[in-house]
Amino acid sequence: MSSSESGENECMCWAAKDPSGLLSPHKFTRRSVTSDDVSLKITHCGVCYADVIWTRNQHGDSKYPLVPGHEIAGIVTKVGPNVQRFKVGDHVGVGTYVNSCRECEYCNDGQEVNCAKGVFTFNGIDHDGSVTKGGYSSHIVVHERYCYKIPVDYPLESAAPLLCAGITVFAPMMRHNMNQPGKSLGVIGLGGLGHMAVKFGKAFGLSVTVFSTSISKKEEALNLLGAENFVISSDHDQMKALAKSLDFIIDTASGDHAFDPYMSLLKIAGTYVLVGFPSEIKISPANLNLGMRMLAGSVTGGTKITQEMIDFCAAHKIYPNIEVIPIQNINEALERVVKKDIKYRFVIDIKNSLN
Repeated sequence: MSSSESGENECMCWAAKDPSGLLSPHKFTRRSVTSDDVSLKITHCGVCYADVIWTRNQHGDSKYPLVPGHEIAGIVTKVGPNVQRFKVGDHVGVGTYVNSCRECEYCNDGQEVNCAKGVFTFNGIDHDGSVTKGGYSSHIVVHERYCYKIPVDYPLESAAPLLCAGITVFAPMMRHNMNQPGKSLGVIGLGGLGHMAVKFGKAFGLSVTVFSTSISKKEEALNLLGAENFVISSDHDQMKALAKSLDFIIDTASGDHAFDPYMSLLKIAGTYVLVGFPSEIKISPANLNLGMRMLAGSVTGGTKITQEMIDFCAAHKIYPNIEVIPIQNINEALERVVKKDIKYRFVIDIKNSLN
């Protein structure tokens, strides 16, 4: 590698050095752009609960120094000779994975998120053996297949949270045909994922009910996000009044909670999609069988549906509600994510604060 190349590949970032999860400035070297790669100058990166989990080694597999961030938006600065879909100056996004085998049935179907050899955007082991480093950094080099076109009139800071929070709810909503105007949707939890489920539900023409344990969310659910209905999930009378009334439920809550009270709100043959990760799922078989109901899980989405979602958001002017922060405030922001003190997604202004 020439000295000019090594200068070009040097990457500024904020990294966690140990399981305290505290982030501080750090430098490392990104790979050079190869034939199918896109290099992008990162302008913004969304802050996801995954960043808390892995910076603090909550799954026991964190590799330090760890650079989190998998909701990445930026501008192309260089492309490899074989790159077809992007050119210098394009606005692009990178989501939760940056590689896959490209030959299994899932990859062939644009469902790379399900590939057994998929590589996460940070703390993953790439095919060359290197540990991937995420978007809390000045630039990233990614195979063009895992990059998304962001329309030039869609703000980059708004695009970032679509790459995890947005796609995590959009993919199952499309898969389970929740885009049918006039149907009814329940959304459990009103955080980064939940508020996007409400926005998509409204755009699909659904009647949306938000379930929360916190009355403080009522005002924003109804007036800010435009939900039709708000229910305190611990209020048995409110819950009983909705028995067998919903076509769909999206459960974004990661804390442990009872499932049966929500399951009984579904119509016969209704669909309950879980996108959060509580420690266990307990449901009465009768609730499932007698109601002919479906319980489904989901994670993010393949490249095909992710690009469709970005285009859908641009066409329908759907923007996440964000709080933009300088990277110097990231430790405080991660603490606030843990406390759920954010409406509804932090986005780091990499461009103006990482230097």
